[in-house]
Amino acid sequence: MSKTDDIELEIQDVVEEEKAAPEMESIKEQTKKTLQKIKENAKEEDPKFSSALTLRTILGGDFLTAQMVRHHIGIIVLIVVFAIVYVAFRYQCQQDMIAIDKMEKELLDAKYKALSSNSTLTEKCRESHVLDALKNNKDSVLHVSDQPPYIINVPE
Repeated sequence: MSKTDDIELEIQDVVEEEKAAPEMESIKEQTKKTLQKIKENAKEEDPKFSSALTLRTILGGDFLTAQMVRHHIGIIVLIVVFAIVYVAFRYQCQQDMIAIDKMEKELLDAKYKALSSNSTLTEKCRESHVLDALKNNKDSVLHVSDQPPYIINVPE
């Protein structure tokens, strides 16, 4: 049952209960006329869409009738899903780019530390520094050779 039928039944019940009063007859007639006008004006259908698609109908939203929306509901849902996926992928991409930048900075810092450590190690491993350290400790029996190295030829 529709709302107008419910209203009509309620009004009829009220009118039947109070039929004795002559004033009620005029109210009953007015009510019936009002209900008829409501039924005539109440349409559950959308007005027919004209084929003229103008800027005014687009901006006014007149082209979005229920029939058109029902007809194209699949494509509308698909567009919404694609929009959500696009936003999600863009957000994930930005998060990945932030993580990559952070890791590149850490890599650059690690490279600089490795270069610094390598230069320090190279400096400490020089022959002159090793000899100075041996002389300063005086507990080592190692010293610099006075003779050149011997070349030993091994026949094959």
